[in-house]
Amino acid sequence: MEEILVIDDEKKMHRILQLSLEGIGCRVLTADSGLEGVELARDHLPSLVITDMKMPGMSGMEVLEEIKKIDEQIPVIIMTAYGTVQTAVDAMKAGAFDYILKPFDISEMEVITQKALEYRKLSREIVQLRSELQSKYRFDNIIGKSPGMQRIFNLITQIAPTKSTIMIRGESGTGKDLIAGSVHCHSDRASAPFIKLNCGAIPGTLLESELFGYEKGAFTGADRRKLGRFELADGGTLFLDEIGDMDAALQVKLLRVLQSGELEHLGGTRTLQVDVRVIAATNTDLEQRMREGRFREDLYYRINVVPIEIPPLRERREDIPLLVHFFMDKYAEEMNRGKKNITPEAMEQLIHYDWPGNIRELQNMIERAIVLSRSETLTPQSFSFPDQQKRPSRLPGEIRIPEEGISLTQVVEELEKAYLKKALIQSGGIQTKAADLLGITRKILRYKMEKLGL
Repeated sequence: MEEILVIDDEKKMHRILQLSLEGIGCRVLTADSGLEGVELARDHLPSLVITDMKMPGMSGMEVLEEIKKIDEQIPVIIMTAYGTVQTAVDAMKAGAFDYILKPFDISEMEVITQKALEYRKLSREIVQLRSELQSKYRFDNIIGKSPGMQRIFNLITQIAPTKSTIMIRGESGTGKDLIAGSVHCHSDRASAPFIKLNCGAIPGTLLESELFGYEKGAFTGADRRKLGRFELADGGTLFLDEIGDMDAALQVKLLRVLQSGELEHLGGTRTLQVDVRVIAATNTDLEQRMREGRFREDLYYRINVVPIEIPPLRERREDIPLLVHFFMDKYAEEMNRGKKNITPEAMEQLIHYDWPGNIRELQNMIERAIVLSRSETLTPQSFSFPDQQKRPSRLPGEIRIPEEGISLTQVVEELEKAYLKKALIQSGGIQTKAADLLGITRKILRYKMEKLGL
C-alpha cells in the first residue's frame, strides 16, 4: 500500500485528504507543521508528500527542499490559497511535482495524486534497471577469451563514446542484447534510458505505435496519449532487435527519424525532436532481403555504420569452459545448492556439441542440470541434448594427407599441438592441470606452447 504524507496546519484539510486518498487505496500520514512533516518523511520515506505552502515556521518551499535532500525521487505536491504565476513557477523549478490552488476539486487532487504515485513507481523502476544494467552489461558478464570476443570487447571500447549507429549480427542466442547494453553502459549516455524493442515479436501495425507513440483517438482502443519507444529513449539508446522483420512502410518512417531525429505520434500533427542512438540487431541475411526488395538499401547503409559480428558458440569453443563455470556458479548461488564440480568427460561433451541455440541453449542446459542433479558433480549423464547428437570428439590423429605430401615432422607437430590445445581446453586454461593430463611438467608445457605458437 502506498503511503502519502499530508502536511498542513489545518485539521480540516487533514480529514478531507485522508478520507479521499484512503478511498483510492492509500495509507495517509498527517503532520501539523513543516518541521513535523520532515521528521515523519525521514522515518517513513513516503511515496508522496502533499504540503501546504504557507504554514507557521517552515514553509512549503522549505519542506520541498528538505524532502529532496531525504530522497529526490519522492514527488511533492504543493497546495496554496495564495497562488500566483511566479510562486507556481518557483515551485516547479525547485522540483515540485505539481502545484494546486485551494479550494480545489477533490477529484482533481485524486488524479494528480495517482499521476505522482505512478511517477514515483517509474522512478524506482528506472533506478533499479540502471543498477541492473551496470552489472548485467559490464564486460566481465560477457564471457569470452577467444580472439573473436576480444576483438568485440576492443571494438566496444572504441565505439561506445561515439554517436554512430551500430548493427549487431549473429545467430539467435549469441547475446546480441548484452553487446548492445554494454555499448550503452560504456557510452556517455549510460545515465539515460536503454530501451529495447523486438521488431519480430510485434505485428507491423502495432510496431509503428510502439515506436512512435500515438494520440488519444488515433485508432480504436486508443483511449489515452502514449509515448513511443523513441521518446522514452530520448537522450539514451534504443535497441531494435530483429530489425530485418520490419515491414517496408515502417522502414521509411524509421529512416526519417534516423536522418532528422524528427517524428510524429500516430494521429498527431506536432513534430517532435528526439536525440536517440540506435543499435540494431538481426540474425537474418539483410543483403538477401535487399535483393528481394524486402529491406530498403538506404536504411541498410544508415544502420550499418559500425557492424559487429558475434561468432556462434561452435566457433569459439575455448569460451565454453568459462561459460560453463560461470553459469554453474550463478545458478548454484541462486538456488542455494552449493558450488558444483564437473567431470572432464562432461566438459568434453559440452565443448564438442555444436550448440544451435548458442549461449542461451548452454545457459538453459546448465540451469536444468543444476536443478535436477542430486550430486555435487555434474557428469555426462547430467545433460540431455535435444537431438541426442553429442558430436563425438574428433581424434587429433584424424589428419588428411594433402596430395603434395607432408613431412613426418609436421605430422608430429600437428598431433602435439592438437593434444596441447585439447588439454588446455579440458583444464579450463589452467596450465598445471593441463601438464598433469599430458604427464609433463608445467615448464615443458610452457616451452611447447611457445614453440608451437599457442
